[in-house]
Amino acid sequence: MARPIAREAAMQLVFEQLFGGDGAAETLVDLIDYVPGDNDRAYIDGVVGGVREHATELDEQISACLRGWTLQRLSRVDLAILRLAVYEMQYTSLPPAVSINEAVELTRKYSSEESCSFVNGVLGTISRKLAQQA
Repeated sequence: MARPIAREAAMQLVFEQLFGGDGAAETLVDLIDYVPGDNDRAYIDGVVGGVREHATELDEQISACLRGWTLQRLSRVDLAILRLAVYEMQYTSLPPAVSINEAVELTRKYSSEESCSFVNGVLGTISRKLAQQA
């Protein structure tokens, strides 16, 4: 299973949702010429649907960690990556450190080097808050 590829695909669908798209797995073939296997499709459908369902809650968690920023000022790529990572940390069994590392790698690929530190910091803060609640 190529989970980093599936995560990248999921991030792209979450990004598409920010522009009003439906974020369906069928879109992947058009976007990145990727046809996910059954396990990857289940992961993608689960996290993309979960991010859509919990977007308000995820945005509140992200907003609470922004210093001098608002959600509206974030690039949509960074917001998509943050939403996906926070969802993974809160609703899947994936260790938070893995979600954070994968999010930083996606940020490095799709955003800017400056955003890597920002995304890492926001997710680190959220990870610590979630650990305190557990």
